[in-house]
Amino acid sequence: MQTSQLELSRRMADVARSLRAESDDIETVLRAISKAAIDSIPGTEYASVTLVTGKSRVETPVAIGDLAGRSDALQQELGEGPCIRSAIGEKTVWIDDMRDEARWPRFAAAADALGIASMICFSLYVEGDQFSALNLHSTTPSIFDDEARSIGQLFADHASVALSSVREKEQLRTALNSRDLIGQAKGMIMERYHLDSTAAFRLLAKLSQDSNVKLVDVAQRVVDAGPEDR
Repeated sequence: MQTSQLELSRRMADVARSLRAESDDIETVLRAISKAAIDSIPGTEYASVTLVTGKSRVETPVAIGDLAGRSDALQQELGEGPCIRSAIGEKTVWIDDMRDEARWPRFAAAADALGIASMICFSLYVEGDQFSALNLHSTTPSIFDDEARSIGQLFADHASVALSSVREKEQLRTALNSRDLIGQAKGMIMERYHLDSTAAFRLLAKLSQDSNVKLVDVAQRVVDAGPEDR
């Protein structure tokens, strides 16, 4: 690997570490990723993150710049486009010149009218039925050369690691909160009905099964109801 590439790799690793350290909030990290992409990848003027759920529901949790948001809005409306293809296809997709783009003619015509001349989209992460892509936009055609694509892919790889770490933290925090809530509800049931820990949990589980409601939601209802009046 050449010296410049080594320096770039180290810089991207520093960005990823910084993202992991700065926030435990997904939206904040996605915004930081998009802003860093604009600063790091030659030719980039606007950036967004597209989230596709179940291969049909399309959202844009973060857009840096009006054109990025309008580009994603077009793809949401049409149900097609490079951002969606990159997210679901788990690959890099680029458009050198929007005027010559034939894969998504409706999107290309509308994007060209907005002033978007070129785009490049990187698959960011896949988790269950959720897919996402990091999208870069420019008002200059053919701006994303091989170097920009290489830097962008390296950046996206490191950003994916950072984002995965934050998602794991969120999931762990949710699991711990759920455990605490269930424990609180179980304690209230033990006191109210003079049951031991095992019997109280079984009662919660049965209520969850019979009502087809998640265990943690049943626990929340028990806690919200408060102690029984004496």
